[in-house]
Amino acid sequence: MMEDWRHGGFGLYLHWPFCAAKCPYCDFNSHVAAEIDITRWNRAYLSEIDRIGELTKGRVLNTVFFGGGTPSLMPAELVASLLDQIRATWPTANDLEITLEANPTSAEAGRFRGYADAGVNRLSMGIQALNDDDLRRLGRLHSVAEAERAFGIARDTFERVSFDLIYARQGQTLAEWRAELTRALHMAVDHFSLYQLTIEDGTAFGARHAAGKLRGLPSEDLSADMYLITQDICEAAGLPAYEVSNHARPGMESRHNLIYWRYGDYAGIGPGAHGRLTLNGIKTATDTPKAPLRWLEMVETHRSGEVLAEPVPTQDQALEYLMFGLRLREGIDTGRYARLAGQALDADAIHEMADLGLLDPSPGQLRATREGRAVLDAILRRLFP
Repeated sequence: MMEDWRHGGFGLYLHWPFCAAKCPYCDFNSHVAAEIDITRWNRAYLSEIDRIGELTKGRVLNTVFFGGGTPSLMPAELVASLLDQIRATWPTANDLEITLEANPTSAEAGRFRGYADAGVNRLSMGIQALNDDDLRRLGRLHSVAEAERAFGIARDTFERVSFDLIYARQGQTLAEWRAELTRALHMAVDHFSLYQLTIEDGTAFGARHAAGKLRGLPSEDLSADMYLITQDICEAAGLPAYEVSNHARPGMESRHNLIYWRYGDYAGIGPGAHGRLTLNGIKTATDTPKAPLRWLEMVETHRSGEVLAEPVPTQDQALEYLMFGLRLREGIDTGRYARLAGQALDADAIHEMADLGLLDPSPGQLRATREGRAVLDAILRRLFP
């Protein structure tokens, strides 16, 4: 019988933890450092690629993703070194997708050619807003004009380009978001990640919000309206949502992120990088120290015992598959869910939510409708009490 992870594929995530500045809304593991010893980091990443390669020998690698932090601060020579080692470690898919996250400042745009020469074939740009005042408020270091120039360079350099925008920002109206999204679509993008601004604990925005100093955030109703017009505008432009926050032209979906949502296996390398790896037939959750220097020292002294690796209980696997899969427009395979959970989903709960227009069941498959994907937490609580 086919191992479950093969339904989703196998990917590799590499975390570069450094940024030029910390954005006030960001809760990712990112750090500002005055000096970075590139040679030392290169050795550590190569060592971890070797270690993970031994655990997953012979697997076909479908995707590589450089995330962060700000990977476009990495020297192109470092990216090339890591990709050379990756290709020497795993057989790779013919359509291997290699994504690198980038900020659209002019300094980083100057590195794009080097990344393409190293083998990167997909760039994901953190543009976040097409409004200079809001870019400043979000702590971004680029202007709209700079972002548009960098996007033009990226389009000329890479096979595929995606960019992120954040909506439901302070003081933003429905009409302003409609105009901004329309402008973004005119940039000939083939993939969007469109996120509602969320206020996370432990961020500068979180502290301001707790102190009552983050004013002008939209109401829940306005945020919901922004979500719905986002779906309408993107569908009309030929970029329907294939996942709750991600829109693409057919064939341009992020194959790396699809591995997560289809509950495949992925290795995480770098400070704070998570993974899900099936080892000896057991789905295992991996985690690493978040502090960059602690991670470096762990790798250099071969203390791989500090990489937390715990079996994922089968009920948790079923829940994770359900949570991730219902985010996708394609939904989940109900037979696969039943094999993971040891039982089928509650038929009464499915019928009840189908009657409400939130779920679309069909033989062997279960999808959330567009309206359902907007209230997934409520659906999950009903399906998996």
